[in-house]
Amino acid sequence: MPSLEEELFPSTPGKFKIDRGHTMNRQFNRCFASTSTMFLWALFLIALTASYLSFQSFVDSGSRYFTASWGGIQWEKQIRSSAQIHRSKGMSVLVTGAAGFVGSHVSLALKKRGDGVVGIDNFNSYYDPSLKKARKSLLNSRGIFIVEGDINDARLIAKLFDIVAFTHVMHLAAQAGVRYAMENPHSYVHSNIGGLVTLLEACKTANPQPAVVWASSSSVYGLNEKVPFSESDRTDQPASLYAATKKAGEEITHTYNHIYGLSITGLRFFTVYGPFGRPDMAYFFFTRNILQGKPITIFRGKNRVDLARDFTYIDDIVKGCVASLDTSGKSTGSGGKKRGPAPYRIFNLGNTSPVTVPTLVHILERHLKVKAKRNVVDMPGNGDVPFTHANISLAQRELGYKPTTDLETGLKKFVKWYLTYYGYNRGKAVH
Repeated sequence: MPSLEEELFPSTPGKFKIDRGHTMNRQFNRCFASTSTMFLWALFLIALTASYLSFQSFVDSGSRYFTASWGGIQWEKQIRSSAQIHRSKGMSVLVTGAAGFVGSHVSLALKKRGDGVVGIDNFNSYYDPSLKKARKSLLNSRGIFIVEGDINDARLIAKLFDIVAFTHVMHLAAQAGVRYAMENPHSYVHSNIGGLVTLLEACKTANPQPAVVWASSSSVYGLNEKVPFSESDRTDQPASLYAATKKAGEEITHTYNHIYGLSITGLRFFTVYGPFGRPDMAYFFFTRNILQGKPITIFRGKNRVDLARDFTYIDDIVKGCVASLDTSGKSTGSGGKKRGPAPYRIFNLGNTSPVTVPTLVHILERHLKVKAKRNVVDMPGNGDVPFTHANISLAQRELGYKPTTDLETGLKKFVKWYLTYYGYNRGKAVH
């Protein structure tokens, strides 16, 4: 049986005997050379793979950058231009929810008097986004730039603060609506709590820290039966998840004020209405249904008691928001460290003149010149409360707040806007 050496290095029959020692050295050199070549090829392949992965990563990151809805030199230029102040001792304000009902009106009022305004809105589909786009177009025509993004995007919020040293934040972005909370509760936690915390985190670390004014809600009074509602009344009995998230917001903002020295003002709005309003509000969809000849559903409370709301016209709310910014005082922290106590305030912003829902319908009928088809039912357990009534004495004293528009006048202005915006002529759509 041939040895392993003979198997590997056989003799050449019929010719000459090979010097096996010399042959082994030569084959070993060849093997070593082959191994070295393979090693070099392996190194080359590894380098090629690494280069490809690196290039792919570059392409992916570049793709993300170029397809992002924000960023870039031109984008930053628009933000700086929008934030520019055009009056003595003016302010630079970041308005969240700027394409919303209250946000768009506040932004216009601030810009009109010469303040710098930058808006942010995610244009969600809770109600028809085309209305938000229309508000955005109006703001753009006044030189107000709206960033399309989510307040939960910490990178985006941080970038905005890097570009502009905002003196104030008007936080109006939120998931609104009492009844929708039963369908999509997570959206309320995401926006009204998560989004608020993300924004406050950016504010606390900003240097200088901005003063923060934000929208709470009259809904925090919940099942409270003492009227009119005062800021000192209990707010620990929310009747809806929406109300609970707003109450949580008040506790969270108090914490950031206490720990980080942020100047914070919370505003409890009472049933805001007017032109460019929210389609999910009763006065808005009542108007739509009346004009279209569809029945409207009117809820009533226990013992057939009519529901009543402290309807507050948008112009009055705007005055309260602007006054809150003007009197907010300064935050006392720097880089997330508190240096002293800062203002913490909560105000009711209402009309202090509750009106029943049937009265609201009568006024709409008069201005629309169309009779409503009523469907009166008992109020379901969906989180609505039977009445709201604001005590505004604190806002009057501290802010100089004084509502001037009654429901009759306010609805007349709303109806005029509605008929024009939706193209109605004598109660009939022209499109």
